[in-house]
Order: sequence, then structure tokens, then C-alpha cells
Amino acid sequence: MATAVRRPTVTTWVGSVPVGSAHPIAVQSMTNTDTADVEATASQVADLAAAGSELVRVTVNHDEAAAAVPRIVERLEARGVSVPIIGDFHYNGHLLLTRYAECGQALAKYRINPGNVGAKRRDQHFRAIVEVAIRNDKPVRIGVNWGSLDRQLLTELMDQNAQRSEPLDARDVMIQAMIESAMRSARLAEDTGLPHDRIILSAKVSGVQDLVDVYRQLAPRSDYPLHLGLTEAGMGSKGVVASTAGLAILLQEGIGDTIRVSLTPMPRGDRADEVRVCQQILQSLGLRSFMPQVSACPGCGRTTSTFFQEMADQIQRYLIEQMPRWRERHPGVERMRVAVMGCVVNGPGESKHADIGISLPGTFEEPKAPVYVDGELRVTLKGDRIVEEFLDILNDYVARRYPSPVMTP
Repeated sequence: MATAVRRPTVTTWVGSVPVGSAHPIAVQSMTNTDTADVEATASQVADLAAAGSELVRVTVNHDEAAAAVPRIVERLEARGVSVPIIGDFHYNGHLLLTRYAECGQALAKYRINPGNVGAKRRDQHFRAIVEVAIRNDKPVRIGVNWGSLDRQLLTELMDQNAQRSEPLDARDVMIQAMIESAMRSARLAEDTGLPHDRIILSAKVSGVQDLVDVYRQLAPRSDYPLHLGLTEAGMGSKGVVASTAGLAILLQEGIGDTIRVSLTPMPRGDRADEVRVCQQILQSLGLRSFMPQVSACPGCGRTTSTFFQEMADQIQRYLIEQMPRWRERHPGVERMRVAVMGCVVNGPGESKHADIGISLPGTFEEPKAPVYVDGELRVTLKGDRIVEEFLDILNDYVARRYPSPVMTP
């Protein structure tokens, strides 16, 4: 299949975050709290922002949720959290944004699903939301979803397809309907008065190949910024792998301006996992850097001791814990490469290629752990304090290689 040629996008500002053009691809997430619960929602937004989410979406589905939005934003501002909050509207968004003016003012962006803004008065309800966005100078994401596609439009295209001498597959017609829904809605928004650079599009599906196909066809149709993500990606490794597979293909082709990984959280799991997966996708593709990358071998019969696994885990956790402080004090540290290797087969070589690395001898070799800094052997550690001593060397390296910026009076 031919690769889509993505036209340069315009820049759409979502609060203080620029989306599109040559700006970095933004990481987005969404809360799963009851938005009416101000404290719980504000706390989760703060946690997502601390993990690195640059945009956070909240459900606005009833009066209590709409009334809570300004209080949530106020609570966040009091905590020093300035992440833009996006309102997710379905079915009754035109009513809620009209009734609760402060809600529309507090949000940084509105998400509209054109498939469920009403039935007989669909266009009227859509325009009502757009008019609020115009008054408040807010951008809108027109988010088409194959699970709630405009049935009238789909039926229309299916009927047209049936008249063809060689009808298309039903899947292809559905993809056409999603793209047409997004483009028609964007035209309606602009006809209503919304500026061209205040529109973002998305067309979400739950299958990887469907995602790739729909965005490859949507991307050349306009210069609106595009939001990417599988809808209902799933739980655990399935959700991570499926999202990575789909997003990596599109991002490598230059398609996509914001991304979200819609993971089903494990019971009592961390909602911020979806943020970390987004970051790792972008960093693995070389598109952005968020934290030092650790190369660690998978282990084999030469590393039967659990010490290597424990060491790799301790170093990885230490890096994660230090990053909030390092990010402020040591600019550039997020691009640091660390190697934590288990035996002498590839360990020394990998450690030399990293900025800093340690290589254990394996299970049966002499218990020595050489440490390499900038490709050169720095020291060989021995004894039962190998991890602590390596972390001391790591801290010294960070302070020297990524010095704190000079503060001018």
C-alpha cells in the first residue's frame, strides 16, 4: 500500500500547548474519575500531568460534571498545575455548554463526536457547540469513532455503494463514512465561523490495520492537525502492543500531531501508564525524549542469578524517581543512554556504546562488574555494594555531563 503524503499542518493552540506544524507531537490522556467529584478528578489530572501528559481530557456528561469543571481547574491552579483540560462531550454537549458558561470558559478545548450530537437536529446541535467555542476562542476536536458513527451518513454511503457496478467491501465504505463525517463536520464548523486553525480531527477505530488505513486516507485530505489513537485498545500487553503497532506506522510516515494510548487499566492500576506508553513510543521512534533510555539484556543461562534482574530494576526505578528533579536541574539528561548488562558476551560492547554502562560477569565468571563512561572503562566494581556504587558514579556523571543552567539575576 502506498504511503500517504502528509501536508504540513497548521498550528492549533490548546491552552499553552501548540499542536500541529513543526511542534513536538503532544501526549494526551484522559481521566476515569467521576468528573463531578472535584477532588478525585483534580488529583488524577495532577498525577497524569506529573507523569508527562501535556493535555488531559475529562468526561462532561451531565449537569454536575459541567458545574464541577471550573472548580477542578481552580483546584489545579492552586496546586500549580497548568495542564490544559479538554471537555469530552457526547449527546448533550450543546445543552451543557449553553447552560454552564463557566464550564466552556474553563476548558481549553471541546471534543465533539459528530455521530452523537443529536438526530433530527444534528447540525443545529453541532453548531451550538461550535458557537460556544467561537465565543470563548476555544479549539474543537471533531472526533469520529467507528463505534458511534453517523448512521444516516453510513446508510447513505452504503446505498450509493450498492449501486456501483463493482461494490466496495463494507469495511472500505465504513472508512469512507468516517472520513466524510470528519470532513463534512469540519466544513460545517468553518461555515459557522470557527477559524480554520481552531480545528483538530480524529477518526478512531479499534483495529490496527483499520487505524492505519483510515488515517492514511484522511491525512492528505486537509491540513488540520490530527489526533491519533486506537479506541478501546485493551488491557495489558494487548493494548500496549496494538497501540504501538498502529501509532508507530503512522508516526513514522509523518502522520499525527497528538497521541493517546487508551489502555484499560488493571484493577487498582496506575492511570498514568498510558502516558508512559505514549512517551516510550515517541522516544523509541526518535521523535521526542522524555527520560534516559536503559538497554538491558533479557537474561539467559549465563545469568541465572536473580541479582542481574534486581540490579536492572533498581537502576530503572532510580532513573524514574530522579527525573522530576533532574528534568529541571539537568537539561538534556532525558537523552542519556544507560546500559545494564548481565554477562560478558555483549555486556562490555553495549556498555561502551551507551553514555554510561555496567556489565556483570554472568553466573559463573569471576564476580567483577566493569563500568564504562563515554566508551571508556572507568572502574571495575566488586563486592555487595555494586548497585550503590554504580548509582554514585551515575549521579556524578549527570552532574558533570548535564550541568544546571546558570541563573541570571
